[in-house]
Amino acid sequence: MNNMLKNLVIWLVIGLVLMTVFNQFNTRQAARSPMEYSQFLDEVKAGRIAKVTIEGRQLKATTTEGKSVVSYSPGDIWLVSDLLKYGVKVEAKPEEEPSLLVNIFVSWFPMLLLIGVWIFFMRQMQGGGRGGAFSFGKSRARMLDESTNTVTFADVAGCEEAKEEVAELVDFLRDPSKFQKLGGRIPRGVLMVGNPGTGKTLLARAIAGEAKVPFFSISGSDFVEMFVGVGAARVRDMFEQAKKHAPCIVFIDEIDAVGRQRGAGLGGGNDEREQTLNQLLVEMDGFEGAMGVIVIAATNRPDVLDPALMRPGRFDRQVVVPLPDIRGREQILVVHMRKVPLAPDVKPDIIARGTPGFSGADLANLVNEAALFAARKSKRLVDMEDFEKAKDKVIMGAERRSMVMPEEERRNTAYHESGHALVATLLPKTDPVHKVTIIPRGRALGVTMQLPSEDRYSQDRERLLNTIAVLFGGRIAEEIFMHQMTTGASNDFERATEIARRMVTQWGMSDALGPMVYGENEGEVFLGRSITTHKNVSETTLQKVDAEIRRIVDEQYKVARKLIEDNRDKIEAMAKGLLEYETLDSDQLADIMAGKPPRPPKIPSPSVPPSAPTDGAQGAAAPAASA
Repeated sequence: MNNMLKNLVIWLVIGLVLMTVFNQFNTRQAARSPMEYSQFLDEVKAGRIAKVTIEGRQLKATTTEGKSVVSYSPGDIWLVSDLLKYGVKVEAKPEEEPSLLVNIFVSWFPMLLLIGVWIFFMRQMQGGGRGGAFSFGKSRARMLDESTNTVTFADVAGCEEAKEEVAELVDFLRDPSKFQKLGGRIPRGVLMVGNPGTGKTLLARAIAGEAKVPFFSISGSDFVEMFVGVGAARVRDMFEQAKKHAPCIVFIDEIDAVGRQRGAGLGGGNDEREQTLNQLLVEMDGFEGAMGVIVIAATNRPDVLDPALMRPGRFDRQVVVPLPDIRGREQILVVHMRKVPLAPDVKPDIIARGTPGFSGADLANLVNEAALFAARKSKRLVDMEDFEKAKDKVIMGAERRSMVMPEEERRNTAYHESGHALVATLLPKTDPVHKVTIIPRGRALGVTMQLPSEDRYSQDRERLLNTIAVLFGGRIAEEIFMHQMTTGASNDFERATEIARRMVTQWGMSDALGPMVYGENEGEVFLGRSITTHKNVSETTLQKVDAEIRRIVDEQYKVARKLIEDNRDKIEAMAKGLLEYETLDSDQLADIMAGKPPRPPKIPSPSVPPSAPTDGAQGAAAPAASA
């Protein structure tokens, strides 16, 4: 509503300016184009002039039709007698000279109005009207004080080691003399490094909330502007404000926007981002130290930061905020579950066990999705079934029950997913199969979803080889039972080839090529470094690499094919169960592998209206799923 009113006022001002300019133009045009004197006399003689008012040399006449006419007399002494002769009423007035102020106002008012409108728009573009049209160099940091920042360590879960690392910052801000009397110096800056969604920003706010000190928050991109030098000016202004409120915390989110390694540009020249970085380096550890000001920055790209930022005296402490383990995920779920009404059957530890690799943001989204599922069915409480559906949606994508698949393609998908599930169940070092479904989800037609039984931080060679075999199980089942090949296995082949390539070129898991890295790291390209990187691998070695990748892929393909051919009856039973129930869980799969018919699907709790079978998809589903 405020924005609509603001826009209406802006358009009214613009309209007023245009009307004033046009009126002034029309008035001046009329004043510059009076009637010729000879034409005026002809009108008098023709009897078409009724009245004339004489003001000096200016003649203001009114015609018999009521129109106004302006003319100028060239000093005709017989003018009055001629007017009286033809019956024209004559009125004389002394000529009024407009004042100087009136002339200036009339002449300059449109221009002043235009300048005022220009200044108004400049203020809107440069900070929403804060500080006028020349506030480019003002800091855009938002300050939170004790009353507005209520986040504490109790609101942060899943990163206990990171909290311990920054706890002494809180002690220093509360009692600086405790450290200073022993000659200790608190870190000037703390760099928080971690994957997106792990809670870096939340942890920084919690530090300020615990210490009860002002908290300045700004994004790295807020320093960069269209004008040269603005970024450096904003850095100076931000630290000046921080020094006035010391002790305080300055938090710079996504610092890689301005902290990237210098000299990365091509062609030289003056780089605005480098100026901003130079000013930041000076403010953090220059001649004038910022006592009592602690700078906390967050990034998920520490590899591209300038080395000068990382030296002691600036960001002299790095705090890694990792993805939470199973205990951390349970604590995070408990924090977010406080906001929703829970049913008695909800167990955060079970949900945490089934969500490996989830970040704090992912878990918050999971709780929200579960609450939305419960709201759709008008439930009063969020139960475990809602959390299971939310987990399936987050991991595998939203189900597409409206998608109508031909029966042949549906059977092909059932055999495809059965091939994945069988190989994953029989091989020793694979994650347990949690669910198999042929219900389309997201962009996939079906999914074999595997969930690890425990958190894992590294992969051994046998587990990687088994994973490749599982990925080939879908295509092999299509060939054996449907006697055809489809495009549904394209993602499986892509992932299997990538694993084999990394085993050979990066992880040293090839006996033929040994423990050596072949080729550069294929991460995101960073111009400042990649421009000088050369591949020191010969053509002969590349041929050996390709041959070794082919050997690994072919061997695992044979392993998967033998398992499927030796267990044709189990594949047939799985495909039949999928066509009948659309989704098979781990218990039903265990029945099939034991040679028994699969048990019927689990019936929802009586307090909940019956729902459709559990959802599914085909494609890559985190943390481990095969299409």
